[in-house]
Amino acid sequence: MGQKDGMNYAPKHEAKPVVGPGEFVFAAAALDHGHIYGMCNGLVEAGGTLKWVYDPDEAKVEAFTAKFPDVRAAGSLEEILSDPEVILVASAAIPAKRGPLGVKVMESGKDYFTDKAPFTTLAQLESAAACAERTGRKYMVYYSERLHVESAVYADRLIRQGAIGKVVQVMGTGPHRLNAASRPDWFFRREDYGGILCDIGSHQIEQFLHYAGCKSAKVLHSKVANYNSTEYPELEDFGDATLVGDNGATQYFRVDWLTPDGLGVWGDGRTVILGTEGYIELRKYTDVARSDSGDHVYWVDREGEHYEQVSGKVGCPFFGELILDCLNRTENAMTQAHAFMAARLCLQAQEAAVNLTPDTLQKPSRPETEGARHG
Repeated sequence: MGQKDGMNYAPKHEAKPVVGPGEFVFAAAALDHGHIYGMCNGLVEAGGTLKWVYDPDEAKVEAFTAKFPDVRAAGSLEEILSDPEVILVASAAIPAKRGPLGVKVMESGKDYFTDKAPFTTLAQLESAAACAERTGRKYMVYYSERLHVESAVYADRLIRQGAIGKVVQVMGTGPHRLNAASRPDWFFRREDYGGILCDIGSHQIEQFLHYAGCKSAKVLHSKVANYNSTEYPELEDFGDATLVGDNGATQYFRVDWLTPDGLGVWGDGRTVILGTEGYIELRKYTDVARSDSGDHVYWVDREGEHYEQVSGKVGCPFFGELILDCLNRTENAMTQAHAFMAARLCLQAQEAAVNLTPDTLQKPSRPETEGARHG
């Protein structure tokens, strides 16, 4: 699948192992989304040893083993969970199945690394949070638009260095190409994918919490719509939301499945981070009509105007940090509280959203819950 036709699910970077061969053994299970390739690439580049793969669909396993020829095909999930060498299980299941699978993995004594969105209901989140607390295992999430994009990593460094002062607002756009013919059936079923704010909106909320240094936030308002996909009545092809963090920082983001055919990549994802002493703009995947490469970073600070294209210059340290966190029981890559808070907020935004689809104007996208009413 090319960049114009779809997403680059398996970004690659120069290997910077943090462990030697066999010191961190992991497995892959449930290959329903292509992000599993990027998740496993990142762990392998950081020194992880991919031992097993399991999926009931033999075609998916065959495609996976073609990319990772040293991996063994397991006959069942239980074969992976019963292997004492396996420390972590990476998974990209159908979104509605990610939470229950994570509980099963953690109950087996292993850490869990799931594709976003990590849950489709608040009940799933509460179950996983209770299990993580009870077992002491990790429920980590592949928020790839920050963790596996070098410009996003570079922006984080600038912020930590104080280049733009205190972050007070984060604005993000997450447009995606629909490419409906290539999508599986579950992609169009609301019960399975959870809604657009729950799904690709999770990237945006996670970035806000991280860049602005928020431990929690409230959803002020949110909207969803099906503007251009009437043949798929359960699909939402537009969504946006506004949040305010516990430290007073704010966020606005927009996500959609409306990328035009003329764009050379799957989506023109951008992030603008405003600080008290400057601002940063990330043009993550393209610089429209100027460059078909990604990872463009523009920033203005006290010293002047700056630009750098950072592909191949920064790397993605999250994966090595995650491996070391699993081995040392630390939380340097991402705290458990952060992973769950980002998930909670995208679910609350989804539940509280006003539906702007023609003929359903002003109707909630889902019955409002207590959590949604109180942010």
